[in-house]
Amino acid sequence: MSNSFASSALVFDPSPFDPANASADALAVNAAILKRLENWDNWTRPPAVIREMRREGRGAFPAPILSPRATTLTIEGRHGPIGLRIIAPADPKGVYLHIHGGGWVLGTADGQDAWLERFADRAGMACVSVDYRLAPEFPYPHGPDDCEDAALWIAREAKARFGTDRLVIGGESAGAHLSAVTLLRLRDRHGIMPFRGANLHAGCYDLAMTPSARRWGTEKLVLTTRDIEMFVRHFLLRGGDVRDPDISPIHADLKGLPPALFTVGTRDLLADDSLFMAQRWAAAGNGAELEAYPAGCHVFIGFPGTNTDRCMARIEAFMAAACAD
Repeated sequence: MSNSFASSALVFDPSPFDPANASADALAVNAAILKRLENWDNWTRPPAVIREMRREGRGAFPAPILSPRATTLTIEGRHGPIGLRIIAPADPKGVYLHIHGGGWVLGTADGQDAWLERFADRAGMACVSVDYRLAPEFPYPHGPDDCEDAALWIAREAKARFGTDRLVIGGESAGAHLSAVTLLRLRDRHGIMPFRGANLHAGCYDLAMTPSARRWGTEKLVLTTRDIEMFVRHFLLRGGDVRDPDISPIHADLKGLPPALFTVGTRDLLADDSLFMAQRWAAAGNGAELEAYPAGCHVFIGFPGTNTDRCMARIEAFMAAACAD
């Protein structure tokens, strides 16, 4: 990325937080989600059962649609094999290391094939999604360790396997959190920074919870305050200080990180995480862009609408710019 981007000041437009700017289709999406989740509770069954229900379409939302273009690869990590799911164009312009969301407890590497296909086709990215270990069976630090190991593998192997070493990292929700943690580990533990950009959508960067998460309450617009509390409890089953930068990256020294695009909806209980983290990212001297989307729910890009169309196009442009000469 250009030096002018990396040194530019963070500019933020607060107008999306005005309810008057919410589009009719965003409000309709939110109403449909609230209706669908009216009687759903993630915590009435063990996480393994919830994962299976989600995969079979018996969860809160339909089963994921798998891409026939996807291939899988297994690499060795410190805790054992790590699966990688790959969707790539014939001649990639860059490699996107994708880390999925799901509160460190749910989610799968194959749950976002539609997004990764789009990034492959429109941004020319070879997309590699990490099937990291999930809590509570594998609590902290297993998930971050797997993501760190996958990032080191990509840094070594991208040029030989994909013909390019232009790398971008990113993910959604817990995946954005793990992306930030991975970047910090690469800098601090290995003295490297192979990624040119970070795509951070609706991330959770403070596991003690920012004000928007603490004050959200019980409204089931994808997540509730209790959901965040339970996800953190499962992730830190064996303990951990929520002020530790390896757990809550908002507490880290953020110097020397790549340019980042922060995107979040204004009706996301984690909105403050992006607002706070983007400011700290920029204050540390890194390139940062922050865009909020009116009435967007948590990870709104998983639902159709004008917010999704605009945000996905913005992410694609960011990736393309990160991998440009």
